[in-house]
Formats: sequence, C-alpha cells, structure tokens
Amino acid sequence: MKFVPVAALLAALLVSGCASVDMASPEASSSAKQFDPPSPGHAGVYIYRNSFAGKGLKKDIWIDGECIGESAPDVFFHTEVEGDKQHTIDTESEFSPNRLELMFEAGKNYFIRQFIKIGLFVGGAGLEQVTDEQGKEDIADLELAKPGNCSGPR
Repeated sequence: MKFVPVAALLAALLVSGCASVDMASPEASSSAKQFDPPSPGHAGVYIYRNSFAGKGLKKDIWIDGECIGESAPDVFFHTEVEGDKQHTIDTESEFSPNRLELMFEAGKNYFIRQFIKIGLFVGGAGLEQVTDEQGKEDIADLELAKPGNCSGPR
C-alpha cells in the first residue's frame, strides 16, 4: 500500500520541479544564438534540452569522453570540435549512457536535442540530431549554460 503513494510522488517529480545549472552571461547566450560559422577546421555543436518531462532532472553530456556540461530544462550548450571527423556524444540514461556517433563536417553547425525519457526508477535521457532550422527555432527560446561541471565520471 505504501508503494503507490511513493510511486505517484516519484512520477510527479519526473515531470515537475526545476533543476538548475550555472548559466553563461546573457551576452554570451545572445552571441551563441547568432549561429556564426565555426572557426576554420572546426564544426560547431549545439546541444540543447527543451523537453517538458523531467524538469527536475539534470543529465550529463559528453563529447568524445569530455564533459560538455550538466543539462537542465530550457538550456543549451555550444562548443566546437575538430571538423571532418567522427565524434561521439553521450548522455546519462537510467541503466547506461545513450550514445550518438556523428561525422561533423568542418565549417558547419550541428544541432543535437537531448530529451528525457521516463524510466523505471528515474528518468533517462536520449539524443537526436535535428535539422538546422529546427535547432535554431528551439534554441531561440533557451539560454546558454556554462560548460563543465558534470556530476559523474565518464
């Protein structure tokens, strides 16, 4: 009998609450939203989270095993990676990391959406590449988070 109220409370926490992370300045956020071409030999990577589910959850994001940051609702990250090379993007999930492997062409920007999936015990996260148009539209309403500060080792 006690399991039902606890399960209901956990489910409510997955879709409510509000996790927070360290944010970049409004100027840095506005600058990143200009979507300028990356520096020579590099590709720009925008990773963002705008899903309704899991507002109280923070999930780490890594590129090639290096911490990009800990995501929260309505934030995005922007970084550059070596162009014309395959890179691996990982995020936390309930039982294991979720991974996306993509070839990033130099001179282009790429948009990756992190989404929260309701899990058995805690919410997991997934990743998907979206079109430039969709990524720019989604990021227009988000704010830039400071890089780093992953909560767990990779």
